Amino acid sequence: MTETTITPEDIAAAERLMGIAYTARERAQMTGNMAGQIDSAIARREVSLPNAAPMALRFDPRLPNFAMPAPEGVLRYSGSDPGPVPDNPEDVAFAPLTSLSAWVGSGVLSSRSLTELYLRRIEALNPKLECFATVMRKQALAEADAADALLKGGVYLGPLHGIPYALKDLFDTKGTITGWGAEPFQHRLPEADAAIVHKLRAAGAVLLGKSTVGALAYNDIWYGGRTRNPWNLNEGSSGSSAGSASATAAGLCGFSIGTETLGSITSPSQRCGTTGLRPTFGRVSRAGGMALCNSLDKVGPICRSVEDTAMVLAAINGGDIADRGSIDAPFHFDATAGIAGMKLGYLPEAFGDGATDVDRAALEAAKGLGIEVVEVSLPDLPYGALMNILYAEAAATFEELTLTDADDTLTWQDDGAWPNTFRKARFLSAVDHVQLDRLRYQVMLALDGLFAEVDALIGPFMTGPMLVASNFTGHPCLHLRAGFLDLGTRGMASLGAGKLTTGEADDAGRTFRVPQGISLWGRLYQEGPILNLGMALERALGVAGERPEFPA
Repeated sequence: MTETTITPEDIAAAERLMGIAYTARERAQMTGNMAGQIDSAIARREVSLPNAAPMALRFDPRLPNFAMPAPEGVLRYSGSDPGPVPDNPEDVAFAPLTSLSAWVGSGVLSSRSLTELYLRRIEALNPKLECFATVMRKQALAEADAADALLKGGVYLGPLHGIPYALKDLFDTKGTITGWGAEPFQHRLPEADAAIVHKLRAAGAVLLGKSTVGALAYNDIWYGGRTRNPWNLNEGSSGSSAGSASATAAGLCGFSIGTETLGSITSPSQRCGTTGLRPTFGRVSRAGGMALCNSLDKVGPICRSVEDTAMVLAAINGGDIADRGSIDAPFHFDATAGIAGMKLGYLPEAFGDGATDVDRAALEAAKGLGIEVVEVSLPDLPYGALMNILYAEAAATFEELTLTDADDTLTWQDDGAWPNTFRKARFLSAVDHVQLDRLRYQVMLALDGLFAEVDALIGPFMTGPMLVASNFTGHPCLHLRAGFLDLGTRGMASLGAGKLTTGEADDAGRTFRVPQGISLWGRLYQEGPILNLGMALERALGVAGERPEFPA
């Protein structure tokens, strides 16, 4: 039982933290029965809950009027002839997955030679980029040899057969450290593989190693250092899928796997110039992956072209009883379908003062695709307030770090870092949390109304409410390179005040030519249309093939 006496003065001080005000009489009433409430909270904290323990409540992005899209036949890729394998190894390393798949599948390029090429590049460039936490050289070569043997025996497992990839170090790999980027877990050794490892192994993909993750899925600082942007080695790659985006942009893998709770696929893709696909919530199993926020975490591919992301999503899609948030949904993609008749929306304020010339040029390019492009709007709601849901879920997931002071071992301790965010979250109101969940439903209705008007939405990923809103509603987002800007070195990202920032550029120092991307959002479980639109926009913009030169 609680021995500390709760006084009216204690309650008055707490009111300031909660943003409420009671009368002296109301405070006096509470002092007599506050102890039991505190005792219940303390008793609950005595129960240790592992990271894998799910919430009883489950988020479902589907509204009552939702109808799951029906399967529409076989997946169809462009199938264009990539030509002969280039003599220059760098041309092979940076080739899109569509080309790599064609070369390996036809036998003109062995998985072994491709894997060895990427391993050599990792050895040469990882010291600069710090994008791999663990390189699984022996296992990768064994998997590559097995893939080649299957092909020689007439067995072809699909477009990812023999393709080397990087896996975000949030996903368990049996017998190989999965450290979540965080000091308290840097020696953590899983006993089984995550669901996505099984999926990609069944598809014939070759696991090169574990790409770095910002500690506990935030930013680009991890226990081994800071993952760098290949376009400017003086700045981080953003996060939290920091290593996945950096390695893919640097030509160290054929593709990579990332996760997103709020910007962790799109933000590093923006920084590093990769193409990131955040699928609809529930489409890809998270089983065997570190949980941050059960109602928000999503898994998706990071690649060098739009069609590549479709190939990867096809392999990792599918329901999984081991993930309470999993929703079984068909994935249809036809690279030849085109975009005729599509209606694309944009929020005018997203292309206002905060937008760049590249953002506006991307909108103009979309208008030149021969589709209808219209202005749309969203209801005036406090979208940023939903961030308190993220803070509460993340703080609950890693409560033990806060209560035992193990959070002090994390390298990054700034005001916007996890330790401070977790501590502050202890003062969030449970009543407000329930009300935020009700607000979340209103946001779901708002985006449902928007996508009743248009097939897709285009905009800068950080401008307007869409980064927050679409992550909380579970809508899919495709982020692709749109052009380049000359910017000074950018600082650390930050969480707080109801928003995510990605770091201000240094206006006084040297500038670097760095990528700038654009986002496309689509309807729930309808990634195919935004992928077709993304392919058309990618062709119109013509900037996807440029490679970083690793300036420092």
